[in-house]
Amino acid sequence: QVQLVESGGGLVQPGGSLRLSCAASGSFFSINVMGWYRQVPGKQRDFLGIIKSDGSTNYADSVKGRFTISRDNAKNTVYLLMNSLKPEDTAVYYCQAVVRETVYWGQGTRVTVSS
Repeated sequence: QVQLVESGGGLVQPGGSLRLSCAASGSFFSINVMGWYRQVPGKQRDFLGIIKSDGSTNYADSVKGRFTISRDNAKNTVYLLMNSLKPEDTAVYYCQAVVRETVYWGQGTRVTVSS
């Protein structure tokens, strides 16, 4: 079992930045892939990006250049740095981890971009 806890969400003004964290705990040797998604009420959960254990990343076109994913393998933590935030980035942000082909989700952290 893997538990994921996100933190760092909140209210930010348009153009601002925010960094989300997701800490993984539980019984696992290593996490193959960690990623971030977001969801607006009434809509599907959208892919934002992933980072593999070797540090390679892949991003959705919608956030490429504004969002950066990084990870600290020693702390089993993944980060999402969001710059130049827009009101349309308002959503609940979810962390995902893949361990031996099993997918785990965090509970989500809300981000609101508003003046």
